Amino acid sequence: MPALVDRFGRVHDYLRISVTDRCNLRCLYCMPEEGMEFTESENLMSYDQIVEVVEAGAALGITKLRITGGEPLIRPGLDGLISRLSAIHGIQDIALTTNGIFLAKQAEALRTAGLNRVNISLDTLDSSRFRFIARRGELKRVMEGIEAAAAVGFDPIKLNCVLLKEVNEDEIADFLKLAYEQPMHVRFIEYMPIGHADENWKKHYLPLSRVLEVAEKEGYAISRRTNVHGNGPSDDWQMEGARGSFGLIHPISDHFCSNCNRLRLTADGSIKPCLYWVDELNIKDAFGKPDEMKRLLLRAMDIKPENHEMAAKLADGAQTHVPTERRMSQIGG
Repeated sequence: MPALVDRFGRVHDYLRISVTDRCNLRCLYCMPEEGMEFTESENLMSYDQIVEVVEAGAALGITKLRITGGEPLIRPGLDGLISRLSAIHGIQDIALTTNGIFLAKQAEALRTAGLNRVNISLDTLDSSRFRFIARRGELKRVMEGIEAAAAVGFDPIKLNCVLLKEVNEDEIADFLKLAYEQPMHVRFIEYMPIGHADENWKKHYLPLSRVLEVAEKEGYAISRRTNVHGNGPSDDWQMEGARGSFGLIHPISDHFCSNCNRLRLTADGSIKPCLYWVDELNIKDAFGKPDEMKRLLLRAMDIKPENHEMAAKLADGAQTHVPTERRMSQIGG
C-alpha cells in the first residue's frame, strides 16, 4: 500500500530533485538579469545526500525522479549521480529538465547512466528573440542538444515553451508546425508567478486556450491523447497526421492540483510539498537517520495544501496561504 498519501487522498510517487540553483541563462520569466544570490557549493546537497533522500523516498513508494535546477548540467558528474539513482530499488523512471546548452556533450553519458527521458526548454525558434528571452546563450546550441538527445535514443523528447503575451505568442503556429513535422512533444506552459507576482507577470500572462485557437485557425484536426506515459500536469493533444504532439500545462487557467503526485527537493536541502506556497521542511538534520528522513517525507503529506490558488493571484483575490519568495530556479523548475 502506498505510504505517501496526503490529506486529500493523493498518492505521491514522484520526486523532483534540484541539484543546483545556478544557471548559465537568465530567462526573464525565471530570474532577474542581475542580483541573484546563489547557494554556495558547500551548502548544496552532496550526491551522497541526494541518494539518501531517494532511498528513503523509494521505501515509501517514490518510483519516478526528475533532475532539475537551475541548470542541472552545470553540476559536474551528473551522469554518476543518475547511475546511482537508477540502481535504487523501486526507482523506475528518471527524467531531466535542461535548457539544452550543454546537452550535446553530455547526452550519450546521461543515456548510458540510466536517464530515461529529457525535457528541453525552448521558448522561441528565433535566434535574436532567444537572446531577448534568455538574455544569454545561443539558440544554435540548444538545437544541437535536441539533435544529440534524439541521436542517442531519448524518447520522448519534450520541448517546454513558456508562453509570454506580446513576447512569443506569435510563434504558437511555428511550434505546432514543429510538432506536426518532427517526432517532438511540444508543451506550452503558462507563465507562473513563482517568487514574484508583479505587474510584469500579469502583463505577460497568456491563458493556453490561445493555443487551441491557433491550432483551429491553422486547420489542424486535433483530439486529446489518452495513451500518455505517467499522470503529469500536461493536457495532451494529437494532430491528425502529425509525427509529434503538443500539450498544455495551465496551472493558472485550469490548475491540475487535484491529481498532484509530486514532492520537490531543493538544492539546499528542503522538501517542498507545493511549488507555490512558502511551506518547506529542512531535512539536513535527518541525513544519516533513515527513519527521521522518512518521517519528514510523511510530514510533507500532512502539510500539503489542496491547491496553489495562483488564479486568485491573477485576479487580485485573497489567498489562504503564504506564497513563496523563492524564484523558480531556487526551488527546481
